[in-house]
Amino acid sequence: MNIGQASKVVSGVSSKMIRYYEQIGLIRPALRTASSYRVYGDNDIHTLQFVRRARDLGFSVEQIKDLLALWRDRSRNSANVKAVALEHIAELERKIAAIEEMTTTLKHLASHCHGDDRPECPIIEEIANAADGKKPRANARFGLSAL
Repeated sequence: MNIGQASKVVSGVSSKMIRYYEQIGLIRPALRTASSYRVYGDNDIHTLQFVRRARDLGFSVEQIKDLLALWRDRSRNSANVKAVALEHIAELERKIAAIEEMTTTLKHLASHCHGDDRPECPIIEEIANAADGKKPRANARFGLSAL
């Protein structure tokens, strides 16, 4: 099948992404017809589905390369696969913690912003002070305890 057909079979992976995956070495270069059209077989489609699922789970391109190598290696140790997954879980948990911290900070600042026609706002001051490399002054100015 050609690249357009392959992208339809593997929903969520555009023709452009397939070309990109080929360019960075996630998938092997496609066979070509006499007129230079890419041709994908069942194994290529299966690999694309593997890549798409790994991306859906949030794995990075480098992690997917590692997982593909492990998937192709029938003599692999499952401990190696588990190590990649556990590393990814730890990374996801760090991101979740950072997002929770941002959410808490923004909720706190939003609760102290009057949201009326006054120009003073702890949200803007917090962002401006951080951009200037200063410690947040909004807390003291608006009578907020340190976050």
